[in-house]
Amino acid sequence: MARLGVAVSGGPNPSEIVDCVKLAESLGYESAWVAEGHGGDQFAVLAACAAQTTRIKLGTSISSVFVRTAPTIAMAAGTIDELSDGRFILGLGSSHKVQVEPEHGVPYAKPLSHVRDAVAIVRALLRDGEVQYEGEAIRIENFDLWFRPYRADMPIYISALFPKMMRLCGEISDGVILTRSTLETAEKIKPLIAEGAVSAGRDPAKVDVTSLLPMAVADTLEAARDIMRPGVAFYAGFFPRYNRLISEYGFAEEAVAISKAWAQGDRAGAARLVTDAMVDATGIVGTSDDCRARINEYRDAGLDLPIISPFARGPGAKAVFEAAIRACAPD
Repeated sequence: MARLGVAVSGGPNPSEIVDCVKLAESLGYESAWVAEGHGGDQFAVLAACAAQTTRIKLGTSISSVFVRTAPTIAMAAGTIDELSDGRFILGLGSSHKVQVEPEHGVPYAKPLSHVRDAVAIVRALLRDGEVQYEGEAIRIENFDLWFRPYRADMPIYISALFPKMMRLCGEISDGVILTRSTLETAEKIKPLIAEGAVSAGRDPAKVDVTSLLPMAVADTLEAARDIMRPGVAFYAGFFPRYNRLISEYGFAEEAVAISKAWAQGDRAGAARLVTDAMVDATGIVGTSDDCRARINEYRDAGLDLPIISPFARGPGAKAVFEAAIRACAPD
């Protein structure tokens, strides 16, 4: 069966997410990933998923290394891994300054070093049960776990958008988590991952290349595109790094216009500026057959694990997610 994951980022409430993950498991999905943002606590949700599933892998996509301390992340990861009998994947990332500082009141600096240090601390705690660490971004005088982790070598994936973080993924991670990839992204980043891996004496082939792929399924391609436009506008308008990413995909003029509209508070106008080409290039849209075909195109283009990421908000979000999960279920 072809590898396929599903990610939840907002929309369904915590108990509804559990239902969606149970459905995904029943339909043969390899993994389910839970974001946090402004939704429910991701580790609590995943604990509930662990208790009500038996096979599907469970991951964070992603857990920010700025809004939780590294030992707290290690304890949470070790807890879910124990409850799931070793099915947990820890997805870590630096998040964004526009979220970390104004929304959490936490200083945002040296994201690359912060990710490197957090991974080292988490690995040490899972392996040894204690850690003393003097890093460039994080210093831990002493911390010890009061329980024995289920696994000492839990897989850790890192989210990345640009070359420096891609190289770090190759150097220290078990996988890279991309977001809003194009069909060209996987092959473009593999040399960067290989650089990092070789510098650390690692095999680049052992770094799993995954991507969250925003998706919308509808009766027509046009309807699905319209569902996706607000999400593209949000990423291009609110996040400077995603604006840069989309610009580098060949949508420089659109990225500038969307950013300007967003800054002026014109959310609807920003969404109208999202072109069909932008939607088609950075996600999966259309009928069930369209979506399945697009997932296979991403696989053929070098993506090891496509992770569908439906977009929905409001009372009907669960139904939207369930429809997407059914529409794209592995063959």
